[in-house]
Amino acid sequence: MKKQDKEKVIADLTERLRTSETLLVADYRGLTMPQIDALRSRLLESGARFTVVKNTLTRRAAEAAGAEALLALLEGPSAIAFLEAEGDMVAAAKALADSARETKVLAIRGGVMQGRTLTAEEIETLATLPALDVLRGQVLGAIVAPLTTFVALLNAPLQDLIGLIDARIEQLGGAGGAADAAAAEAATAKTEEPAPNAEGSPIETPAPEMPAASAESAEDDVTPSPQPEAAADPEE
Repeated sequence: MKKQDKEKVIADLTERLRTSETLLVADYRGLTMPQIDALRSRLLESGARFTVVKNTLTRRAAEAAGAEALLALLEGPSAIAFLEAEGDMVAAAKALADSARETKVLAIRGGVMQGRTLTAEEIETLATLPALDVLRGQVLGAIVAPLTTFVALLNAPLQDLIGLIDARIEQLGGAGGAADAAAAEAATAKTEEPAPNAEGSPIETPAPEMPAASAESAEDDVTPSPQPEAAADPEE
């Protein structure tokens, strides 16, 4: 390969490494071309581009793109599935795992997800997860279920509050009737009070007469006060 062609391959790999959020690396040694093409088509359906790479050029591209975590996975014949941002990582992992199981040749080495290294076991675990659409449905169901419960909890206190308001209205209506009855009784009692005399002042009740014996005793107790002596004539 000419130097100019190598530089072009390195530049292309560098750009793809920078724009890809997830990389899945496999050893394709032993796969036939029809098997590689079938795997490539299946990975394209999940948003991943499967490319056979040269380790020397890929190392230079990884260093230029700041993807040093990929360097440890570049041992032996290598093929990389570049997963785009809109791609389905679970579906891509499942495609690789199915191919490895069916061909018994393909070997998953690992991967890189947002700068974090993934082991082959972690990729196989990803392959066992439900598809992205199913996961979205499960997440949506987990979100909607609490919201439905929350709305039901809001409706129940609201209905109770309406019942309390109705009961309070009935209670206030009964209290109003009782207040009217009390006011009527007070007005009746006021009309039964003694009426004032013609001059406008209330009729005075005569004081009780004192017994005779008590009156005489009161007269005996009165001691006449001494008469003042005549003043001496100043001429004597």
